Parts: sequence; structure tokens; C-alpha cells
Amino acid sequence: MDKASSAAGALPRPLLSAGRVIFVGASTGGTEAVKTFLMGIPANCPPIMIVQHMPESFTGSFAARLNGLCQPRVIEASGGEVVAPGTVYISPGHSHMRIRRSGAGYVTELLKTAPVNRHRPSVDVLFDSAAEVVGRNAIGVILTGMGKDGAQGLLRMRKAGARTFGQDEASCVVYGMPREAALIGAVEEAACLSELAQKVLAALGKMGG
Repeated sequence: MDKASSAAGALPRPLLSAGRVIFVGASTGGTEAVKTFLMGIPANCPPIMIVQHMPESFTGSFAARLNGLCQPRVIEASGGEVVAPGTVYISPGHSHMRIRRSGAGYVTELLKTAPVNRHRPSVDVLFDSAAEVVGRNAIGVILTGMGKDGAQGLLRMRKAGARTFGQDEASCVVYGMPREAALIGAVEEAACLSELAQKVLAALGKMGG
């Protein structure tokens, strides 16, 4: 499949040049949820950064599998990559992943610091960096998973002006992380997994410059 050839659902160029970035967090049941979400995203999407709780021996093959299925390019982050449109960055299982400003753009950053919420990588670490660095140009998505990792980070994203979405209970394998995020007011809108990609694309079209 030619990733560049699909015009279906293609995004207007201005949406790709406004510094927008999509951030996704998932845990239990997340491998299929992430795949479903990305299958609805066009090749010319804004950069997408994903933390999926997973052992480090599996994140590389997970990224490679998604790369073969999805329109955007999907890679396992190695740290220091320029965050570019049309690319999805999967955090490796051994490190936290953050976004960091570099000049006029962004780069990925990996940290082997202590686990957060018992996880490394932690969704909260990624979402916190989104709130601090990207602010109102960010979109946060929290998917199925056990526990509460990502809830506070998503709340900080929302308070920073980001649009925030959560997977609804009916479509979750484990309604833990999205539930915790919803309970504290971090989720602006909950939606069925099959509808989340379209919700995010619609939100991109409504975001100010």
C-alpha cells in the first residue's frame, strides 16, 4: 500500500503547518485500540506520539506491524527525532517519551528515569510534556487501560487549552484510565473507539491558528 497515495480523509495543508501534535496513551487492550485509531488517520496527519504500556522487547515489532497497516509512517522512537507530519512515534518500552521544543519545531526525548504510576513509559510523562510544550495546539487521547496513568496529564493538557478525548466504557477492554480521566474532568468528549479518529480529525479542523 502506497502510504502517500490515499487522498481519502486528507487534511488541508494549513492543519499540518500550525505546530499541532496528537498525543495518545493506552494500556491493557491498547494494542488493538491504537491500531483501530490509527487506521482512521490519513497519511498526511499531524505528528502523533503514543505511549502504550508494553515490554521493551515488543514495542519495535508493534511499531513495525502498525507501519504495515496504517497510512501514516509508524516508528519506534529512538530519541532526538524531529517530530514531523505524517509520522507516528511509539515510545520504546524501556524509556519515558517526551516532546521537547527545538528551534521552531519539536523533537522526541527519551528518559530512563524512575517509573511514574508504576510505568515506564508513562502516559503522564508524555501528556505533561504536551501541556508544557505544545499547549493549545495539542490533542490528547486516552484509550483503554488499567489504572490511572495519563489521567492527571490529560487534565493538565486540557487546562493548557488542548482538546481532549477519552474512549468510552462500552468500547474499552478495561475502562480504567479513561474512567479516571473522565472522573477528574480531563476528558472533554468521550467516544466509541470506532469514532475517535473522526472526532480528532474534526477537532483539528476547528482549532484556531
